[in-house]
Amino acid sequence: MLRVMTWNIRTGGRDRGGPDRLDLVTGVVAAERPDLLALQELRDFDRGGLLDDVAGRVGMRPHLARSCFGQPVAVLVRPPLRVRHAAAVRRPFHHAAARVVVDTSAGPLTVFSTHLSPYSGGRRRMEADWLAAAVRRSGGELTLLAGDLNTLDPAVDHTARLAGLSAHYRRRHLRRDGRTVDTRAVSRLLAAGLVDLWPLRAGAAPDADGLTVPTRHGGAEFSGMRLDYLLGSARLAALTRQVRVVRGGDADHASDHYPVVAELELEPA
Repeated sequence: MLRVMTWNIRTGGRDRGGPDRLDLVTGVVAAERPDLLALQELRDFDRGGLLDDVAGRVGMRPHLARSCFGQPVAVLVRPPLRVRHAAAVRRPFHHAAARVVVDTSAGPLTVFSTHLSPYSGGRRRMEADWLAAAVRRSGGELTLLAGDLNTLDPAVDHTARLAGLSAHYRRRHLRRDGRTVDTRAVSRLLAAGLVDLWPLRAGAAPDADGLTVPTRHGGAEFSGMRLDYLLGSARLAALTRQVRVVRGGDADHASDHYPVVAELELEPA
C-alpha cells in the first residue's frame, strides 16, 4: 500500500511572535509515515535550507514550487519511490502548484500539491481551470490532486456553517450576489473527471465528517469546514482503500488545518 497525505501546516509551521510548531508538524508526519506528502503554506521553505532540514527529519525528498504572491507548496517523496519528473505548474497562482511523477506498480502516478486563493471564489475557479488543464496535459491514468482548495464541498448544505462566521469571512465563500455558496473550484475539478476520494473512506468511522478546519490551534476564519481534499482520477479512485482525517494528539495543535490521509493499493515500482 502507498500512503498519501495532504496538509496545510500554516505559515511554515511557525507563528510570527508565537510558537514554532515544526516539531509538532514533523512528529505527526513521522507517526503517519506517508509515502507521498503534499504540503502547503511553506513560508520561508524556499530559503536557508529549511525545506531540506524538514524533509530530512521525516526521511523524505522534497520538490518545491515557489510562489509569486503567497507561500510555496511541495510534494515530498519517500524512498524507494522513484521520481520521474518534478516541476511547478507554470501559472500565476495566488500560492502555487507542484507536480511530481513517481513510478508505481501500476504505472506512473502524477501528484499535484496546490493551495488555491483564500480570498476570491472567482480566482479559485480560474486556478481550478489551470489545474484541470494540467491534469489533462499529464495524460496519465493515475493522478492525485491534493491540497487546500479553500472551497466548500458542492454536495453539502453549508447554510448553518456559514451563518456562524463573521460577514468578513463569510464573503470568501459566497458568490457576488452575497447569497449563493461558491463551490465552483471543486465543481470544476470534478467536472474535469477527478473523483473526490473522501466518500470512498472504507473502514472510517460511520459518523466521520471529513472536516479539516479549524483545529484547537484556532482559526477565526473557519466554522467547521472541509477545505482540504484528495481528488483522484477514476483509476486511482478504484485503488483507494481508506481515507481519513488525522485528529488528536499533536495534530490538534500543529496547524489550523488537520491532515488528510489515504491508502492506495499501489506499491513502488
